[in-house]
Amino acid sequence: MNIKTTEANGHEIAIVLADSVILIDEQSTLDMIMTITYDHNSNRIAINKEAISEDFFILSTKLAGAVLQKFINYNIKFAVIGDFSGYTSKALKDFIYECNKGDNIFFVSSEQEAIDRLSNAK
Repeated sequence: MNIKTTEANGHEIAIVLADSVILIDEQSTLDMIMTITYDHNSNRIAINKEAISEDFFILSTKLAGAVLQKFINYNIKFAVIGDFSGYTSKALKDFIYECNKGDNIFFVSSEQEAIDRLSNAK
């Protein structure tokens, strides 16, 4: 796992890039949140889609809800960077659409878009 930080609009944003899956359950999510919060002093996190278990994108597993609730509980703004066009589930597309309308969780196509959305989130 590679973590780089960037400052934008007065906020420290942590960008997590991983070659393997690192978010697999609630505990791994909490571990990542705590590492970034304390080691990088950031409450805004972006991660590449490939670092998240595919079960996350199958809403019936309820992993997405459990994982995203951790970010909400710890007041962490969160963005997932990747191409989501390959998913055919209408429920997932609706879920992504609704998340992107909010101010806490974002599904974006690029690192720059993640930085922009996270730095402007209230």
